[in-house]
Amino acid sequence: MTNSKPFSIVVVDDSAFARKQIVDLLKSANYNVVATASSAQEAIAIIREKKPELVITDVVMPEMSGIDLAKKISELDIETSIIMVSSLSHEQVILESITQGAIDFIQKPIHPEQLFDSIEKIKNSKKVN
Repeated sequence: MTNSKPFSIVVVDDSAFARKQIVDLLKSANYNVVATASSAQEAIAIIREKKPELVITDVVMPEMSGIDLAKKISELDIETSIIMVSSLSHEQVILESITQGAIDFIQKPIHPEQLFDSIEKIKNSKKVN
């Protein structure tokens, strides 16, 4: 039995400009962006409802970081992969992101090929053989 549901993505970033940039990039490559959120709190409600295959989130956001969001997602018991994006590239931030469940960490400014490669690896790992 094949899953005909398109691979769904939620984009989370407190910066409207950054959010739009990521969404435009994804849509230009025909990825299915099902929702966006401007905060981790907003994202949690959307993720509960939409159950996306992938969440792309900024690390640094007010009130709740992307790393804290990753912790919350793991508590939701929803099979969602996470890609962290940030202009911070300190080893500690990257390590903590991965420890909390991120599949990949991409430094801003985002290079399209790097983002697309990461998404394709996640999509391929979710395919049932």
